[in-house]
Amino acid sequence: MGLAFCLPGFFGIAVFYLVPFLDVVRRSFVQASGERFCGADYYKLVLNNAAFQLAAKNTARFILVCLPLLLLLSLLLALLVNRLGVRLKTLFKSAFLLPMAIPAASVVLLWKLMFDVHGFLNGILNLFGCSAIDWMNTGAAFAVLVFSYIWKNLGYTLVLWLAGLASVPQDVYEAAQIDGAGRLVRFFKITLPLIKPMIFTIVVLSLLNSFKVFREAYLVSGNYPQESIYLLQHLFNNWFLDLSVDKMAAGSVLLALVIGIFVAVLEHSWEKDV
Repeated sequence: MGLAFCLPGFFGIAVFYLVPFLDVVRRSFVQASGERFCGADYYKLVLNNAAFQLAAKNTARFILVCLPLLLLLSLLLALLVNRLGVRLKTLFKSAFLLPMAIPAASVVLLWKLMFDVHGFLNGILNLFGCSAIDWMNTGAAFAVLVFSYIWKNLGYTLVLWLAGLASVPQDVYEAAQIDGAGRLVRFFKITLPLIKPMIFTIVVLSLLNSFKVFREAYLVSGNYPQESIYLLQHLFNNWFLDLSVDKMAAGSVLLALVIGIFVAVLEHSWEKDV
């Protein structure tokens, strides 16, 4: 009965995800036009490509900066919000989730209002006699991208933290408090160990959401943005426009492999410590 219930979902995943991805893997080893087997030639071509190296470096830098900031800020906010009453907690969750309901086109308009040469931030700088900054065409574009990612995903991650905190039994806290355990001791000895499975889920979801920031960056700056925010998604989009199917396939397999290894290592370390 359970197998029959799962079969339609598995069939859909196989048809729309697994089979196409296996075809991508196949295409990464053969010539796009003649179906001639090329071995690892396209992988070598992609790894030696200067644009791929730049995009991979920027994507890795973006993730390494954004993930710790998002996880730390959302956890601190969750700890504060969790101490509020039910009504205030609901109000704060709704307020922080609001950015996720804003369409990408509206976010782009907000970007331009804030960070354009004639935008709000440069208007404030002009009041203090400072020259205007073209935020999206300087190294500051990376900071703008980081801010946009954290602003849009903070509420979603906050709700996930709150769900994890709500699963911790209150009587455990009360027993520890009676034994003289302070807030820091209760947090590190009770809260973190008990929400560890939720931490794994939050890290993986935040990693996957980090690739969605490309939409705003693309709508603001197009195919070739400022060098510091040229991400893998820009590269794959440009290869798609050039019909470089072979390089796209090899690059996609490499990206999937790196993400898969990261998630597998993370899951293994989580299971070992739990």
